Amino acid sequence: MKEKTVEIRNLSIGYKTKNSLKPLVENLSADLFGGELTCLLGANGVGKSTLLRTLSGFLPKLAGEIHILGKAIGDYSDKELARTIGVVLTERPNVGDLSATELIGLGRSPYTGFWGRLNARDEIVVRNVISRIKIEALADRQVLTLSDGEWQKVMIAKTLAQETPLICLDEPTAFLDFPSKVEIMQLLLDLARRAGKTIFLSTHDLELALQIADTLWLMDKKNGMTIGTPDELRLNGSIENFFRCDGVVFDRETGFFKIHKPQL
Repeated sequence: MKEKTVEIRNLSIGYKTKNSLKPLVENLSADLFGGELTCLLGANGVGKSTLLRTLSGFLPKLAGEIHILGKAIGDYSDKELARTIGVVLTERPNVGDLSATELIGLGRSPYTGFWGRLNARDEIVVRNVISRIKIEALADRQVLTLSDGEWQKVMIAKTLAQETPLICLDEPTAFLDFPSKVEIMQLLLDLARRAGKTIFLSTHDLELALQIADTLWLMDKKNGMTIGTPDELRLNGSIENFFRCDGVVFDRETGFFKIHKPQL
C-alpha cells in the first residue's frame, strides 16, 4: 500500500485583503501518495499556482487542514519544511555566474551550517543527483548559458539534492519544445517510480498529462476540483466537460483531441 504523503481536508485557498478574504478554491479534500505523479490542470487565473504555493508553505491557507507525513504544515519549522518539500517554480531567478554544480549544491542548504559549506556527504549527494538526472555534460556550465530544458533539469537536480519526500513544480514544461516536455515528464515519472517521491505539478499540457500522470486534478471555476485517474476522467466525460472549445473535440476512445478544419 502506498504511503500517504499529503492529506488535505476542507482546504480553502486564496488571498487575504485588508478587509476581506478572496477565496479561489474552497472545501478541497484530497490526498497525494508516495511513488505517484499527480498533475494539476486548469485555465490561467483559476488558482493553480496559489494552490501549489499553499501546499508548499509559501502562502497561508484561508481555512482547512494540510498534513504532510501526518504533521500539520503549520507545525513545521522553516528548516523542517525545507527538508520535506522541494519546490521548482516557473520563475528563473538571477543566480549570477554559478555553475550548474554550484547551483545544485544550494539544494543542500537545509543541511549545511551557517556558511553553507558542503561536507563530503553533501558532495556525494550532489554528484549522485547529477548522475541520476544524467546531466554530467552540464555540470561545469554556467547556468546563464543553459537552455530552458537544461535549466529545468538542473533545478530538478537541485531539488533532488534536498532529499525531500515531496516535490512540487509549477509549470515545469512551460516554454519547452515538445521533445523536451516529454523528457521532463518522463524524468519526473521515473523519480516517482524509482525513488518513491511524491511529485505534484501544475501544467497546461493536458494530452501529455493524460498519458503520463497517475492522477489528475482538474481545477475549474464552475465545477471546482475533479480528481481521478486519467482513464476515469477520460471515460466519465470529465475531460470533455473540462475542455470545451469550438472546433476541438475530445475523443474518449483515443484520449486525444481532434481539430475540425473548416471546409473551403
